[in-house]
Amino acid sequence: MTENLNLADTLNELALFVNDRIAGYKTAAHETQDPQNRTYYQQLVQQSEQFAQALNGFARAAGGKAEGDTTLKGKFYRGFMDAKALVTGHDEKSILGSNIYGEEWALKAYNEALADARLTGPARQAVERQHQASQETLRKLQQLKGLEG
Repeated sequence: MTENLNLADTLNELALFVNDRIAGYKTAAHETQDPQNRTYYQQLVQQSEQFAQALNGFARAAGGKAEGDTTLKGKFYRGFMDAKALVTGHDEKSILGSNIYGEEWALKAYNEALADARLTGPARQAVERQHQASQETLRKLQQLKGLEG
């Protein structure tokens, strides 16, 4: 049972970061003035909500609970970005930069989860798929930021 709770803890920790991802992309969708970027950010919100739902399902199956909160660091970062947006006027480069930072942060969380040997079977496969999607998102955001210049 302890092993399952530790696996649930790993999944819950990752879910916190995915919840940060949801909050970050919701903010970006609200702040951007670019309709294409807004649509993309809204798609990322939906994708992240699906990721969180899957992680929470695996956490419950491992004897844990669903995680609906975000990280403390994420809350502080979003507060900082809100203040920065007031100064920059929701500059597209700043929004993209914030999203890139957040996606890099999510990738670190995925790497940590994947380093957990207890993460096996369908849960590992789901986390690997999410990790790959996060890598693709990071590449696209970097490309978008490069095109802004």
